[in-house]
Amino acid sequence: MPFAIQPVHIIIVLLVAFLIFGANKLPEMGRSLGKGISEFRKGTKEAAEGFKAEVSNSSNVPAVPVQAISLSTAQSATSAGNFCIQCGTPNSQEAHFCASCGAKLPDKIA
Repeated sequence: MPFAIQPVHIIIVLLVAFLIFGANKLPEMGRSLGKGISEFRKGTKEAAEGFKAEVSNSSNVPAVPVQAISLSTAQSATSAGNFCIQCGTPNSQEAHFCASCGAKLPDKIA
């Protein structure tokens, strides 16, 4: 593995950091890095919980208006006989496209 980090590499990086920043700054930098990581974890956890809450709330919404529209168009289409060629769904007399599958309905003969 050409990009694997080995213990020797970690020791070299720590020695270079010690030489550049000194013994007094390293603990302070480590503390701030730890706080940053913990804040990042906390933020991602809150975002995931919020997303789960939104998904669970949206799945509880009833689909009553959509069913009511489908029933009214189906009732008017049954008497008119304007059925979709592809899926067989009844559509309203004025419809040019199927409400179920979106296919173009045949032209009406006047």
